[in-house]
Amino acid sequence: MKTLRMILLTGLGLSVSACAAVDVPTRNAPYENLPDNSVAVTAPAGYELTKPAPTVTRAAVSGQLAIPGSEPGKPAQSGKRLQLTPGEAPVTVKNVSVTVPRSLKVSERNSYIPRGDIVWREDPIGDRHAQVQKIVLDAMKRGVAPMHGPVPVNLEIQVVKFHALTEKARYTTGGVHALTFDLVLKDPKSGQLVVPARRVRADLDAFGGQQALEAEARGLTQKVRITNHLAEVIRQELTSPEGYENASLGIIQMMNQM
Repeated sequence: MKTLRMILLTGLGLSVSACAAVDVPTRNAPYENLPDNSVAVTAPAGYELTKPAPTVTRAAVSGQLAIPGSEPGKPAQSGKRLQLTPGEAPVTVKNVSVTVPRSLKVSERNSYIPRGDIVWREDPIGDRHAQVQKIVLDAMKRGVAPMHGPVPVNLEIQVVKFHALTEKARYTTGGVHALTFDLVLKDPKSGQLVVPARRVRADLDAFGGQQALEAEARGLTQKVRITNHLAEVIRQELTSPEGYENASLGIIQMMNQM
């Protein structure tokens, strides 16, 4: 497997390098908030989410990603990663953009396992796509803020699934926050890919019942926990040699994949 550093060093000469239903718990302690003033972050102009992000497209084969300009039907080389020392940041993120395609289905059904790509209830009823976009954007901004590596990049995120808990699950059984997004890094000047498109699954255990009430009393709402979690996910994805490793959360998580 190629390392972030080797592709970066080579790339600097060439261009740079790389629920269905229910939700279950990952009891991670909340991560420390990081400074957020060292990176410029922009949302798509006018937040017009009528089209999927142009940088990542679904290939014909399920679960594969295609890179624009690559041979049709060939999966993205998601296994190729830059080599780096654990904790080291090889990049400085100059700009972050997050897209939530309008093609993602929103469910407002108050059931244990609603069918939908977006399930979100902590904001007032409204544009769920825009609400999710802001949450993910804030998280990515926080996660990349402390990175000061030698290679400047733009980070582009496309949300694939954002499945938090319904009211019924939140105050009874709990579950899993099923969170999935596609990620690409691009050279800010040329717009060329620095690393291939990569799909990241970042599921998080979701508190329920008394545990949820106690967490809320401490200020740990679903939004706070998801934001903190995604900030840590992107930090690990861009600084760990193997990227972020999704937690194993049991049968409900497996059901979410069906």
